[in-house]
Amino acid sequence: MIKPRVVETGEGIQDDFDVRIYDRMMRRMRDKGWLETKEIVRTGITQGLALEIGPGPGYLGLEWLKNSTGTSLKAVEISSAMIEIARRNAEEYGFAHRVEYVKGDAGKIPYDDNLFDGVFTNGSLHEWADPKAVFNEIHRVLKPDGRYLVSDLRRDMNPFVKLFMRAVTKPKEIRPGLVSSINASYLVEEIRATLEESDLEGYDIRKAAMGLVIIGTNAG
Repeated sequence: MIKPRVVETGEGIQDDFDVRIYDRMMRRMRDKGWLETKEIVRTGITQGLALEIGPGPGYLGLEWLKNSTGTSLKAVEISSAMIEIARRNAEEYGFAHRVEYVKGDAGKIPYDDNLFDGVFTNGSLHEWADPKAVFNEIHRVLKPDGRYLVSDLRRDMNPFVKLFMRAVTKPKEIRPGLVSSINASYLVEEIRATLEESDLEGYDIRKAAMGLVIIGTNAG
């Protein structure tokens, strides 16, 4: 039997120590090739201006910029401490001129309608206080025919996969956070019900080994 969701705070990672630990984990994932950069590209988010929701220390979006040409990125992040470290990482990549990090809530994205060619986010869905509001915002800020990708953990993942994830997650100080994130994540049917009530259309939801993935093209 799958346990009910245990809601997280929705405030992101704010503590400086936790931010540094999280940055180390994400940098290791980048170095291992475990980020979802290729999935974003396969989805068709390959050009123009993209929005990343919840970039954390920024590696996914920075790797997307690295693997695309003539692109730029804006990113909405709830944690000021994460924005600070993401900006430093953008400097390290040499991409400070191609990316803008702003503090904000994904339920009220601080950008104009029909602005972005693509929207992507990984690992933030389970932290959204109101997923329907965020899906509506994605619809609003995307251009007609803009592409989007939302990926996250899944509460009903295989127990052996869960054990594997915990074992390979380093540094070890981040493991309790992984467990709490899994416990706060959604089932496919839960998210489908929310999407059906939102403004987003043309979406496809599928299970992945370690989570779920939502991809689609924005209706005009």
